[in-house]
Amino acid sequence: MNRFLAGAGALALAATTLVACGSSDSDSAAGSGQTITFAAVPAESSVTLEQTFGNITELIEQETGVTVNFQNASDYAAVIEGMRAGQVDIASFGPFSYVIAKDSGVDMEPVAAPTNDIDEAPAYTSLAYVREDSDIEDIGDLAGKTVCFVDQASTSGYLVPMKGLMDADINLDDDLESVMAGGHDASLLTLDSEGCDAAFAHDTMLTTLENSGQVEPGALRAVWESDPITEDPITVNRGTLGDELTDQIIQVLREQANKPALVEAGICSSEDDCALPEETGYGYVTVTDADFDPIRDICEVTDAAACRNIG
Repeated sequence: MNRFLAGAGALALAATTLVACGSSDSDSAAGSGQTITFAAVPAESSVTLEQTFGNITELIEQETGVTVNFQNASDYAAVIEGMRAGQVDIASFGPFSYVIAKDSGVDMEPVAAPTNDIDEAPAYTSLAYVREDSDIEDIGDLAGKTVCFVDQASTSGYLVPMKGLMDADINLDDDLESVMAGGHDASLLTLDSEGCDAAFAHDTMLTTLENSGQVEPGALRAVWESDPITEDPITVNRGTLGDELTDQIIQVLREQANKPALVEAGICSSEDDCALPEETGYGYVTVTDADFDPIRDICEVTDAAACRNIG
């Protein structure tokens, strides 16, 4: 069974908001005077999300002359549909939501993804958490339990956990009760407040919540971790930006969206004080569409409903 913490009305409102606050049309000249829209999918609270992307949006503005309008979205589907409707120009997707959008025909290109080390591939993992006093010891113990997920278009909050459950001979639809929390923070916070028995989230979310005082250190523990997943890509919408501005933004993100370059550009005063999304240690490095083929492989194995919507 599935039950949702955020209803369909929130999705409709989010999509409407993105359309209402969309970008100028694709005939606008690149550079000064143009306003573009940068949207991000949920991983943490909307206020924190906008703050941590602030240095990236300022970099784009400084280097291209455009004005960036940052939009928080309540879920992945709102950003996908905003991109498809031509109302979102740049977006930070989860790997799965990127594949859904790309393979359904959106004229978009993955540009860069975050890494903690310039010499390391941009990757993260999905984890299953329980409360410290839980008798659950591994993913195989989740049968018959109430389990929090993020969103059916979430990579580490749904698709990869679905594959992990299948490997443990657990059917997500028949063998447990699913709660769609709507965000990685909400998934863990619902677990912490005893709204579910276990919760899935990406690998830095618990640290973020502990550092912010929202979860007591040691209150939650991990019982399962996935194989590495290519990190969340920042993507550009070629259909709205045009080739000249698109290529300019790609170059900026691939070459300057990192802490050393942000300091050199005068956007950050120091690398220690240079905030990036999800507490990224270094910054963004180049990714291509082929980096997300493993997500397509998981879709073939799981036959997830969101995968069937592609195309």
